[in-house]
Amino acid sequence: MPENGIGWNGARGEAVAVLAGIERRLCLTLGALAEIETALGVSGVEGLAARMRSLSARDLTAVLAALLRGGGEGALAEGLDRSAVSPVEAAEAVAAAFVAASGD
Repeated sequence: MPENGIGWNGARGEAVAVLAGIERRLCLTLGALAEIETALGVSGVEGLAARMRSLSARDLTAVLAALLRGGGEGALAEGLDRSAVSPVEAAEAVAAAFVAASGD
């Protein structure tokens, strides 16, 4: 795993990130994408891309939770508001999940 604690599984389009000291999987599934669009009040990729440029802490939490659920990490997603995940960890993990989903 790279120094920043983020790795990828390109075959599945998932990102692996260390959140609160534990390695977690995130994945931008179709369900996660729909959940994110609903949480952010946008429709379509263009609207989502524009909205992702200015996320509040609440928005970041909603996006991270959806990506965690997509990666099979539902327990952390449900308790994210009570976890020790830092804002920097959250932002880096979200970015990594979108990069992994794009196949880059």
